[in-house]
Amino acid sequence: MNIIVLNIIKSLQLRRETQFKFIFVDSYYVQDYFYIIPIMAETEKQTLRKAERLNSRILIERLFSGGGKSFPAFPLRIVYMPVEKENLPVVSILISVPKKRFKRAVKRNRVKRQIREAYRKHRQILTDSLAASGKKAIIAFIWLDNELHSSNEVEAKVKKLLTLTTEHFS
Repeated sequence: MNIIVLNIIKSLQLRRETQFKFIFVDSYYVQDYFYIIPIMAETEKQTLRKAERLNSRILIERLFSGGGKSFPAFPLRIVYMPVEKENLPVVSILISVPKKRFKRAVKRNRVKRQIREAYRKHRQILTDSLAASGKKAIIAFIWLDNELHSSNEVEAKVKKLLTLTTEHFS
């Protein structure tokens, strides 16, 4: 009976790609079945916290006044700069979609959402290497095109920019 229960646990862990802690309560043993109660998943939330957003006017001015380096991956440009502040997270980001590109706020917000989601999915590329080296950075994503692009294309470009930025920091 224990072997069957362990196989069930292994299959649940593989299917969900997370680690679960389980409790077995003997009183829940009914007709050759155990009721498995997952307590808590041990995965880290992949949300983009407010602290990770760049909103310091001083840092933004330093980033764009020649202190930062940049390179494009059309339809995006990334501008980045290492920082030494202690109260910042490992990476702080700014997303800019100029009104010159899209007059309607709906389209600008859509592009910002696409970039934010792509960054949220792939930020580990950059944050892991920076955290390992003890560095911190501020990053700005700037939209360059007058057209909307698919989320898959935006995600591929953000991933490419993050890997290039990681190479420049190493």
